[in-house]
Amino acid sequence: MDWLTLFEMQEQLDKRIQSEHNLTGNQFDERLLALLVELGELANETRCFKFWSTKGPSAQVTILEEYVDGVHFLLSLGLALDYKKDRFVEGDYYLTATDAFLDVYNKTNVFAISRTEQSYDVLIGAYLALGATLGFTQEMIFKAYVAKNEANHVRQDNGY
Repeated sequence: MDWLTLFEMQEQLDKRIQSEHNLTGNQFDERLLALLVELGELANETRCFKFWSTKGPSAQVTILEEYVDGVHFLLSLGLALDYKKDRFVEGDYYLTATDAFLDVYNKTNVFAISRTEQSYDVLIGAYLALGATLGFTQEMIFKAYVAKNEANHVRQDNGY
């Protein structure tokens, strides 16, 4: 995956939002909370934890779109701390999506407290492993990110 391109695209979007909304600072806590919210929305679309329900998951394209929402905030958090890299290592494969979600939540909390580059790398790796667990290739993720980034710019054009 071309991480530097993704970081560059996210940086352009972040700068635009910062400028157009007259923001100061890096809104780290807000970005972190947004990541957690997006992770919950993603879990909800997979329905992997809804043992009480017979309804299946949302369409794969919907789940992928929710997944790349999380990628946006992961990149944004990395930019806020100047952790821009060209490569990340995918974490270990998970047996279930529920295991993957719980681990990403845990790694997000560790990162929230430590804010180290190492904890960021581990979080990205876990998120990539979650994506693999959900059936996404890095090529699928990259293409979906590019499309969603463009949609986010259109949203800003329309006063989102």
